[in-house]
Amino acid sequence: MLDVAPIAIGADCQIASRVQLLTAEHPVDPVPRRAGWESARPITIGDNVWLGGGVIVCPGVTIGNDSVIGAGSVVTRDIPPGVVAVGNPARVIRGASDSSRLGT
Repeated sequence: MLDVAPIAIGADCQIASRVQLLTAEHPVDPVPRRAGWESARPITIGDNVWLGGGVIVCPGVTIGNDSVIGAGSVVTRDIPPGVVAVGNPARVIRGASDSSRLGT
């Protein structure tokens, strides 16, 4: 966790190994970046969220209750409640309660 800003983790979450929660940001413009400017935005993870191995959560992201983020995904935008999201950048692929694909 790189917690320059607050990181809120809800109840009953499952966070696998090598997950990164990164709140810090640096300017794209090289001049202020060279000067050491830094800012941060908080991360909020709802209740009963499962973050698979190696997930990266970027600054300012909120992940809704009961959602699952697939292993290796990079979460760059908010994820709504009750969904499965995967990829880089992470995209919603289905609802979390879709029992047609057990174990996913």
